[in-house]
Amino acid sequence: MDEIFGRQEATKYKLADSVKQCMKAASVDRITVKDIVEGCGLTRQTFYRNFKDKYDLINWYFDKLVQQSLGQIETGSRVRESLARKFAFILEERAFFSGAFRSDDHNSLKEHDFELILGFYNRLLAQRTSKPLDEELQFQLEMYCRGSVYMTVKWVLGGMKDTPRQMSDKLVDAMPPRLAGVFKELGLL
Repeated sequence: MDEIFGRQEATKYKLADSVKQCMKAASVDRITVKDIVEGCGLTRQTFYRNFKDKYDLINWYFDKLVQQSLGQIETGSRVRESLARKFAFILEERAFFSGAFRSDDHNSLKEHDFELILGFYNRLLAQRTSKPLDEELQFQLEMYCRGSVYMTVKWVLGGMKDTPRQMSDKLVDAMPPRLAGVFKELGLL
């Protein structure tokens, strides 16, 4: 079973490497599955066995890159440090993120990032408080996550002039006061 899982992961990374190469020459919206599979010598059938579409592949790769940084929060790291790690990953994969964040498709990385981070914070807060957020805090969290993604995209497409630490500091400092209070109370800030 582990061998099959290992081969499947290797195949997914091969497809991810190919889409990254394609993104150097074309926008995400212009890249086809045919381009991706031809770039790595795999078949369309193999692609569709692993992913629904090119956006699913891009989102999977994004998840792999940021999973470690967000996972650190659950093991005791604070939001500021975890965001700095996320931005360091994004900086290392600059070409990939510059291309991926340019797409506005309904299944785009921007929307995926929002859903991922909002879901993560909701689960984390529910675990720590044993109750869901009230309506006002939920609104603030959604607004904060949406704004964080927007500013991340702006940072990437604007040439990444701030360091990962500076971006992390800016996003944490921009958290709505009541939401920041809850995060501090729970030892997350």
